[in-house]
Amino acid sequence: MNYRVLGKTGLEISELSLGTWQVGGKWGSGFDGNNAERILNEAVDAGVNFIDTADVYENGKSERAVGDLIRLRKEKIYIATKCGRFINPHVSEGYQPKILRKYVEQSLRNTGLDCLDLVQLHCPPTEVYYRQEIFEEFEKLKEEGKILNLGVSVEKIEEALKAIEYPNVHTVQIIFNMFRHRPSELFFKEAKKRNIGIIARVPLASGLLTGKFNPESSFSKEDHRQFNRKGEAFDQGETFAGVDFNLGLEAVEKLKSILPDQFELVQSALKWILMWQEVSCVIPGVSKVEQLHSNLRALDIRDFSKNEMDAIKDIYTSMIRPSVHHRW
Repeated sequence: MNYRVLGKTGLEISELSLGTWQVGGKWGSGFDGNNAERILNEAVDAGVNFIDTADVYENGKSERAVGDLIRLRKEKIYIATKCGRFINPHVSEGYQPKILRKYVEQSLRNTGLDCLDLVQLHCPPTEVYYRQEIFEEFEKLKEEGKILNLGVSVEKIEEALKAIEYPNVHTVQIIFNMFRHRPSELFFKEAKKRNIGIIARVPLASGLLTGKFNPESSFSKEDHRQFNRKGEAFDQGETFAGVDFNLGLEAVEKLKSILPDQFELVQSALKWILMWQEVSCVIPGVSKVEQLHSNLRALDIRDFSKNEMDAIKDIYTSMIRPSVHHRW
C-alpha cells in the first residue's frame, strides 16, 4: 500500500481506501454484519487505514461497524463520516447548526468514539455553501474535541470551489473518474493552492467502469442504478456518474481496447485516478470481499503512459463530455 497526505489534515492515508455505502450488502439489500466485518478487517490487513462512512448508510449500522473495527484493531485507522442527508425535505432551510450538531453527536454514539477524525457535510444543497454559520458550528465542535477536521462531499464544482473558501474546510470529496474529468481542471488547481485533501468518490461510476455490465444487465428495484437513472430520487450524477447507461457501455468497450489487457478495467479505472497527484485517496465501495481484492490489484499496475492518458481523455471528450461536463 502507498500512502498520501490528506491535505492540511496532515493525516497519512492509504491512497486506495474504502467507501462503505454498500459494505455488508448490495445497494438496496439488507445489512450483513458478518460480511461487513470481514470486508473491513481484510481491508485493514491489506494496509487500508482510511474508511469513509455516513450516518445514513444503513441507518447508522455502517458507522457502528467501522467503530467496532477501530476499537478492536491495533492499527491506526482513520474514520471519515458524513452528516446532513437525514434532513427531509433535503433543502437549505433544513440545515441548522443545532440539527447538524445533533447528527455529529449521534455519529459519536454510533461509532463509540470520543472524537471523529473527519466529518463531512453530505452533499447539501448548493445554498448551504453560502451560509457561514454552518461552517462556524463545526469550528465549535472542533474546539470541543468532538471532531478533528471538517470536509464536504459535493455534487458540483461550484460547491467545491465555494467550500474551500472557508479556512476550516480541509477536505473535499468529489466524483472523479474516467467518465468525470472536470474536477481535474480548475478545482484541482485551487485545491492544491490551499492544500485541500481530495477524496475521489464514485470512482467506478456505479459499476459501469468495472466493464462487467451489458445491455441486458438488470438491478433490483431498491438499487439506485434502477430507480435513479434520471435523478428521480437524488442527484443524477450519483448514478453511473450521470452517464447514459448504454452510452457508457459503448465507451467502456473503447476503453478496454486501449488499456493494459493483463488487468481488468476496474483496476485500470482506479489506477487512472491515482495518476493524479492532487488526489489524496480513492474510496471504491464493495459489497463482498472478492471485490476488495480486485480493487487492490490496481496497486500493481504500472503508471500509464502519456499516450494512454491522452487516449482515455479522447474517449471522454468525444463520447462522454457533451452530456456531463457542463452539468457537474
